[in-house]
Amino acid sequence: MDNLRAIALMCVAMACFAIEDMVIKIVARDLPTWQIFVLMGGVGLVMFASLCRRHGLPLISRAFLHPLVLVRNTGEIIAALGFVTALTLVELSLATAILQGTPLAVTAAAALVLGEQVGWRRWVAVGLGMVGILIILDPFGADFRPEALLALLGVLGLVLRDIATRRIPQTIPTPQLTFWGVSSYVLCGVILFPFQPGVVVPAPATWVALVGGAVMGASGYWALTTATRLGEVSAVVPFRYTRLIFAMALGVLVLGERPAATTLLGAALVVGTGLYTVLRERRLARAAAAPAC
Repeated sequence: MDNLRAIALMCVAMACFAIEDMVIKIVARDLPTWQIFVLMGGVGLVMFASLCRRHGLPLISRAFLHPLVLVRNTGEIIAALGFVTALTLVELSLATAILQGTPLAVTAAAALVLGEQVGWRRWVAVGLGMVGILIILDPFGADFRPEALLALLGVLGLVLRDIATRRIPQTIPTPQLTFWGVSSYVLCGVILFPFQPGVVVPAPATWVALVGGAVMGASGYWALTTATRLGEVSAVVPFRYTRLIFAMALGVLVLGERPAATTLLGAALVVGTGLYTVLRERRLARAAAAPAC
């Protein structure tokens, strides 16, 4: 295991995702959401199709129809529709802060759906994390943004994706899974097209941004996958939360956002409880692996 390199790659992945999110928010000023999905998804498909070809893998195989793969891809579609649409409507920092509740939601779903053992301490952490999400949303405040609920839909989609991924047979190669996951972006565009008819010809600068954003997203996927294979999961996963730091920095410095106090407070609670959950899982795993005296 090479934890230091894995941690560095995880931070790179989160920076890439934050930049991709910022690009989506910027180009959404000029393009309908469905077109962003199709164009960025198309670039991603070309990149991951090349990766599959390099590994000698077919782009389509019978494994695509495996029930868990179909569930995973459904989760990808729900997550993309929810989170990307939220990005186009609310602040980058707000949408990203809500997204940080995903690991806690996955912990709860793993216990309820997969029967994994979750002790009372982690259940308390999950509950406090959900309180943090409520603080971020501030549903009873004067500045409540109903559109932010779409980011919650994105969280639910990611939970569905991650739970399915845990049970997908190891015989299905990661490049194929990633190619099929990226293809969901194009499908999202097809789904949204009837609600946003019309085609906009992107300006040259918009094309550059779209391609750059897609490359960042694909690079983030590569760095994320490599990080999880190089290092211990318990050592690497906490650095997923650096995405929030990068997103808030880009929101303030590039987009001119000013995160609300409720966003900062709620995000701190979500990240804090999420880190506790990860560290608690790490401690329990080490205790279980320790030889009996």
